[in-house]
Amino acid sequence: MEPIVTLKEKCRKCYCCVRSCPVKAIKVDKSYTEIIFDRCIGCGNCLSNCPQQAKTVADKVGVTEQLLASGDMAIAVLGSSFPAFFHNATPGQLAAGLKKLGFAEAHEGAYGAELIAGHYARITQQRSMPLISSHCPAIVDLIERHYPKLLKNLIPVVSPMVAMGRFLKEVLGPQVRIVYISSCIAAKFDTNMKETRGAIDIVLTYRELEGIFKSRQITLQSLPDEPFDGIPPHLGKLFSIDEGTFRAFSIPVDPLDTESVSACGEVNVMGVINDLAAGRISPRLVDLRFCYDGCIGGPGRNHDVTEFYRRNLIINHYKREVPHQTAEHYLRHREPVSLTRGFTSKHSRLDSPKANDIKNILQSTNKFSHKDELNCRACGYRTCREYAVAVYQGLAEIEMCLPYNLQQLEEDRGRLIQKYELARREIEREYGDEFIVGNDRKTLEVLDLIKQVGPTPTTVLIRGESGTGKELTARAIHRYSKRNDKPLVTVNCTTITDSLLESELFGHKRGAFTGAIAEKKGLFEAADGGTIFLDEIGDITPKLQAELLRVLDTGDVRPVGGTAARKVDVRLIAATNRNLEEGVKEGWFREDLYYRLNVFTITMPPLRNRVESIPILVHHFLDKASTKLNKRIVGIEDRAIKALMRYPWPGNIREMHNIIERASVLTHDDIIRLENLPIAFAENYEEGAPTALDLRNSFRAERERHVGKLEKKLVQRFLTEANGNVTRAAKLANIPRRTFYRLLDKYRLKDSDAKGRHNNPGE
Repeated sequence: MEPIVTLKEKCRKCYCCVRSCPVKAIKVDKSYTEIIFDRCIGCGNCLSNCPQQAKTVADKVGVTEQLLASGDMAIAVLGSSFPAFFHNATPGQLAAGLKKLGFAEAHEGAYGAELIAGHYARITQQRSMPLISSHCPAIVDLIERHYPKLLKNLIPVVSPMVAMGRFLKEVLGPQVRIVYISSCIAAKFDTNMKETRGAIDIVLTYRELEGIFKSRQITLQSLPDEPFDGIPPHLGKLFSIDEGTFRAFSIPVDPLDTESVSACGEVNVMGVINDLAAGRISPRLVDLRFCYDGCIGGPGRNHDVTEFYRRNLIINHYKREVPHQTAEHYLRHREPVSLTRGFTSKHSRLDSPKANDIKNILQSTNKFSHKDELNCRACGYRTCREYAVAVYQGLAEIEMCLPYNLQQLEEDRGRLIQKYELARREIEREYGDEFIVGNDRKTLEVLDLIKQVGPTPTTVLIRGESGTGKELTARAIHRYSKRNDKPLVTVNCTTITDSLLESELFGHKRGAFTGAIAEKKGLFEAADGGTIFLDEIGDITPKLQAELLRVLDTGDVRPVGGTAARKVDVRLIAATNRNLEEGVKEGWFREDLYYRLNVFTITMPPLRNRVESIPILVHHFLDKASTKLNKRIVGIEDRAIKALMRYPWPGNIREMHNIIERASVLTHDDIIRLENLPIAFAENYEEGAPTALDLRNSFRAERERHVGKLEKKLVQRFLTEANGNVTRAAKLANIPRRTFYRLLDKYRLKDSDAKGRHNNPGE
């Protein structure tokens, strides 16, 4: 089982482990990150820096519990940094706690530093090359796996932990089981190495030991002190702090001496290693510890106390005597047979990309020049090129690049706008908003033009009065086009101020104007591949007219505040109710833009010229109103239809839509009546009067209408003067009685005749 485990279900791919790993021994998978143990040095940075605690130490508690329950002789060895972790208990109470758990003996591992001190002294005197201490397992792994060039510089001596294990097994026999307890994660790796295997059986962290105490309900502070076993250390107690190696090995240190160098912490260690590899420095002895502030700053350290306090705890422990019971057999065996070890190269060389490979990877994240390489380190790598190498080697993913992801999000925003427009169009299509209603000649002509121009990429200019359905026509053109799987973006140029309209159409760069806190794509880019409809284009300013002309001519969109243009493929449909020819003459509309727009023109007829279609339109809007209001409306009476047909409709289709919806709200049953329409319709309505369709048929129809109205009024006047007596009224009119009766029938005035007969029964 590997020493560090990834809890895949907890990993959120935040790349904290990648950022913190000094040798980039992290591989990013589709849903989690995992450690590449062939490259890992066991520094524990990924454990300390994972905010989701997805990286954890492999549990050795269960194995230890089994060992203690088995009856085998188990020996506990505490690393020299233990006083800095168990600061709330005395060393004697800690020894008592270990023995209460079932350990036969408890030793101070600091004695292991004194065991190897003589070997360090002899080797440093014999060799003249720069020597690197080998007591830190993370440093050994770093050199073996990543700097094999420096293998010859490593001092061929085991660590204090391995020295203690070999010493105890030589004294007590190979059957004894040694459990080493420290703050070091790399020690767990060290026990698996071929060169040191067998010396230590189990490595626990202080936190794991603390967990065992809690599970057994052992409170150290309540225990009486008991002595440690084995040989008491002296200078070895200082081994865990910075420069403690020199103290433990009795190597004098002069601050001005460049022959002996001590470095702790990742930054300092990596600097010294690189300097040694490059030949920039050549000290006689280099003592390196990967953990900050020495072993007391390891990944398993006590975070409740400060670095300064931890150092003080080690020094105070050194100054006081700690009771030991030293058995005779330990005094007879002061040193194990062998404390030396060898080192081998474990360097795993990954494929190196060629320059073109790196270029292709960078370009796939939209990095086409050096200025695009931000080197923001969000991916965990120091430079974009280092990240590109990791991608090539399979250690990283393209999606790890934060700037690239932000660009993708912006593009996704544009695609979402497109999808929104498509969804809106489908909804409108579902509710019947995307087809043109009518069977009159002019409507059929418009439909024919739409079907002809729709499949082409031609720019279309739709002209007509307000409310005649210009946007509906634009939607119909888009529906018949080959771009109907792309969005139709509509913009009403009169509802947005000039400054904002330019930003809406072409986008803007961050800081282009007050309030531009982020880069924004324009609607032309959102409509890329589709159609953009500019309603009331006659109202845009000359400056915007010039920008629009450039887009139409070149297909380039330049955002406000930007210098680089972006290519777009957009079909333009424009609409206006203004006279653009007059605009060209008067100078408020550019002539070149007019000719660029006026490629294919569709003129929408006003509703007053489409009287034949009014009944169809009325029923269409009735159905829409019924659905919208959730109200059952089955029809409209003939009087109301005729009144609607006589109305001149200055507001065209939009006005009719609103009037029908209003009437649908006002009706008390399922029929729209004349009384539900505005008063203007009732006032202009007269029984038998010709419709607006008749008015435009001929001069004769117009004359007959006026003659009929006058004739009816005359008949009514004569009847009134004759008090309803038909015979007297005919005499007053100086026409035959039979003729007068025909006029009564014509104008449906028989009720007056009946009244006259009733008043004159003798006639």
